[in-house]
Amino acid sequence: MATADEHVQPYIPGTEARTFGVEEELLLVDSVSSLPLAAAENAVRMHEQNATLDLEGTAGFQVTLEVKQEQVEVVCPPQLTLEDQIHAIAHGRSLADSAAGQAGARAVALATSPHAVLPHLVQNPRYRKMSEQFGLTLQELLTCGFHVHTGVASREEGVAVIDRIRIWLPAILALSSNSPFWNGADSGYNSYRYQVWNRWPTAGPTEVFGSPNEYDRQVEALLATSVPLDKGMIYFDARLSATYPTVEVRLADVCMDHRHAAGLAAVIRALVESAARQWRSGVAAPAVTAAELRAWAWQASRSGVDGKLVDPTSGRPCAAGDVVAELLEFIQPVLRDWEEETLVESIVTGILRDGPGARRQREAYSESGDLASVMLQALELTHQDGPYAQ
Repeated sequence: MATADEHVQPYIPGTEARTFGVEEELLLVDSVSSLPLAAAENAVRMHEQNATLDLEGTAGFQVTLEVKQEQVEVVCPPQLTLEDQIHAIAHGRSLADSAAGQAGARAVALATSPHAVLPHLVQNPRYRKMSEQFGLTLQELLTCGFHVHTGVASREEGVAVIDRIRIWLPAILALSSNSPFWNGADSGYNSYRYQVWNRWPTAGPTEVFGSPNEYDRQVEALLATSVPLDKGMIYFDARLSATYPTVEVRLADVCMDHRHAAGLAAVIRALVESAARQWRSGVAAPAVTAAELRAWAWQASRSGVDGKLVDPTSGRPCAAGDVVAELLEFIQPVLRDWEEETLVESIVTGILRDGPGARRQREAYSESGDLASVMLQALELTHQDGPYAQ
């Protein structure tokens, strides 16, 4: 997690719910034209000045640079409840938008820009080296992801969790899908960000590791190729944090609706706990290959929740709603223990009913024929307030 929060401690089994924190990458757009705007350095500088003065409740929140000038990353402090996570994400977005506003921009939760854009690199030595090594893969990259860190008791538990949650991650991607447009055109995908992101040689699903030693061996083997520059470029869909005692799930699109984001973070946290319980009970990790998972994730990226997903129990196509229902059934005991079952099911049902961001973007474009309208609706939904409709 890109924060120096001293409260991130290893999880102790049998205690209160696991801590979970989120990182959201947000697109920066011109406050007048709504076109992507290279304002990240100014926006981050404004946030740092506000934080120095302790303005706007900045304590515990960070607004930081990402690889491109047209985006920032918001790092929220770890939370213990879904209700608190909803408020934290909304507040983090508000802080980013306020700082962006001081730089003539707005912060919007879109995983790709609807408008065509040639993004600008943030000038630091690491990013310049990445640009030299990876060419168009980095030069064209302007994607905004959603990363969820969940506390684990040990690296052994963390690897056991990664091995057991991997079959459910395509459903998470489908529920988050918020990137149908690329370079001014409909890509035909609900999450085109995931397609762009998987140009990276270390991105995507992993095989079953079985132990921290095997996890480390595979990471070191990748680093030995000198293809990734460092451990920060190990872009697995789910990985052990190199800094904190957490598992980081990082395949999701940033969600347009902050309540959807918080709800999916809660689903991921419950997945981590459910997988840990399986491991402690001696339940083996599902024997599904990374090649199969890559196809499952491709299908989730293509159709989102508007078509079929691959059923993790059968490996066959199934209605997306049925796969999501299986996911909720799997984590239901944990949600019930943590008294979040009703709210999580309400949020997930709302995503299926009203659509994630991809459906909303397409609907806005269908009504107006104008990508600017897509952006304006996204801005409104990014910063909407109020409790989730029950």
